[in-house]
Amino acid sequence: MAEEVKQEEKSGEAKNIASTIFKVILGLILFILAVYLLVGRNWWQHTWIVIKGCAGPCLILAGIITLAIAKE
Repeated sequence: MAEEVKQEEKSGEAKNIASTIFKVILGLILFILAVYLLVGRNWWQHTWIVIKGCAGPCLILAGIITLAIAKE
């Protein structure tokens, strides 16, 4: 009985390691693709416009959260 539990734990660890490796590889691929699109395709101007457009709403949200914390 104890041996079966140990075998299940080992197979669970193998699945967990494989899942982690897959996520790391996928993350690296997405990062490389993003850098290529920003630098290689000269999308930096468009990205900068999006960043500037998001700055206002993010600051409003941060202000609201700060006021909610201060209220308590």
